[in-house]
Amino acid sequence: MLREYILKFINEITKMFPIKKNRCLIYSSYGANYGCNPKYVSKYLVENNPEIEVIWVFNQPEKYDIRGVKKVKNMSLKYFYYLSTSKFIITNFRTPVEFKKRDKQIYIQTWHSSLRLKMIEKDAEDTLPQNYIKQAKEDSKKLDYLVSGCRYSTEIFKRCFWYDGEILEIGTPRNDFLLTTNEKKIRDIKDNLGIGDEKILLYAPTFRKDNNLDVYNINYERLLNNLEKKYNYKWKILLRLHPHLINIMPEIKVENVINVTKYDDIQELLAISDILISDYSSLMFDFTITKRPCFLYVPDLEEYQSKDRKLYFNVKELPFKIAKSNDELMDEIVNFSNEEYNKSLELFLNKIRSYENGKASQKIAELIKNKIEEER
Repeated sequence: MLREYILKFINEITKMFPIKKNRCLIYSSYGANYGCNPKYVSKYLVENNPEIEVIWVFNQPEKYDIRGVKKVKNMSLKYFYYLSTSKFIITNFRTPVEFKKRDKQIYIQTWHSSLRLKMIEKDAEDTLPQNYIKQAKEDSKKLDYLVSGCRYSTEIFKRCFWYDGEILEIGTPRNDFLLTTNEKKIRDIKDNLGIGDEKILLYAPTFRKDNNLDVYNINYERLLNNLEKKYNYKWKILLRLHPHLINIMPEIKVENVINVTKYDDIQELLAISDILISDYSSLMFDFTITKRPCFLYVPDLEEYQSKDRKLYFNVKELPFKIAKSNDELMDEIVNFSNEEYNKSLELFLNKIRSYENGKASQKIAELIKNKIEEER
């Protein structure tokens, strides 16, 4: 009760300050990292629109050294000041309850996937906490724009986001990187991770409600051996568990397996990877942009659908090879056909009607610039 009173008081005080029309406040994952769609919108603004003041909210701002942006600590007085005086608010998750949108502010919601396998929001209402449902409904009332990566996503948003406003069918900002990155950047990322000329497999599964780690039981030694036999090349495996599991993830002591769970930017890991293994994560759809092989390791498929989330697609109808055991996974890798995969991928991309063209961040920046011009 006291906290609510204090927040209300701070909000009223900060409303006394004028909104700055060229100020943009950005945060990702409730301030937990510098990544996902907000990062790539921010980078584009800094590089191409220096007249726009970019503010980033972090839980631990001291961890980040980012050129061209101003950092503020989440829930600090400066945070409330910038939250109240920024013309534009951009995030990839629901805004916190303390965000009381002012009349002339513009809230752009990028969400955190281009497309998803797991049902979300209203479609998954029976599996989500009631306090989150309440927050989500209130957040949708504040929205001015929602970003969509494909027509399939647009239809999902229309049905389940408690929102009937404008949907920007422009692609996904974080996927701009996968479409436009260059060899120098790829080499820089590999050097940062201590990787030489080896091929890379990224294993990036999502979390389970009970934080069960038993489902991540891939036999890494066997996987490395099969990859080297199949492709006649040396490999490294990058393990990137969901951030929810950072504090309980096991220590991996297998040669040529690197735990990158604490690496903020998953798009950079996707960009350098030759193969992806996931399960129910939306990363599989981002990775289709690269046209590289993707496998789904789902030993708990039936249990997941009954206990965690229902799915938008029958996994057997996706273009990715499915495995429910280590034996099946090794067989799928050894017998993988790139020609067959490309045909399935093309059919799938035609079905979802992708909007990805590497210019999503640019289009959001143009929207911001146009809104600023309207006030002159």
